[in-house]
Amino acid sequence: FIRGVGESAGRQGGRQARKGHRGAGDYHHTTHNRMGVKNIRVTYTRRHCYRTNSNKIKAVKTPGGRLVGHYLEKRGSVPKCGDCKLALHGIKAVRPAELKRLRQRQKRVSRAYGGSRCASCVRDRIVRAFLIEEQKIVKRVVAQQGAAKKTKSKK
Repeated sequence: FIRGVGESAGRQGGRQARKGHRGAGDYHHTTHNRMGVKNIRVTYTRRHCYRTNSNKIKAVKTPGGRLVGHYLEKRGSVPKCGDCKLALHGIKAVRPAELKRLRQRQKRVSRAYGGSRCASCVRDRIVRAFLIEEQKIVKRVVAQQGAAKKTKSKK
């Protein structure tokens, strides 16, 4: 069987062979060495062929001497304090899907507002609440003293 004009010679499924078209595994990713000089080309092995944040690869030399691309996972961001935006200590920095699989003790710190606020912000909240309550008590006492003075002046 000889393929005619318009049929793809060498492609499976009879897809059209376009000029300059490469298969999904034929796209190259150029890496750089420490000096910033382009020196090697590594082929993507998955279907996604663009150099995006989710498709990063690292060139690795195998024991057999071949250069292959290892796909890198995205790094998880460190949870941050909701008030001061500083990184929270004692909580793992993982991707959201991995966070779902973690134990509860790895996702929070055993303290009030454990996985949400840092220790200094919690301390500030406690001090602020205490001072507000003290201020209310002082207002009440001053109001009582003022009422007692008014009743004395009327007599």
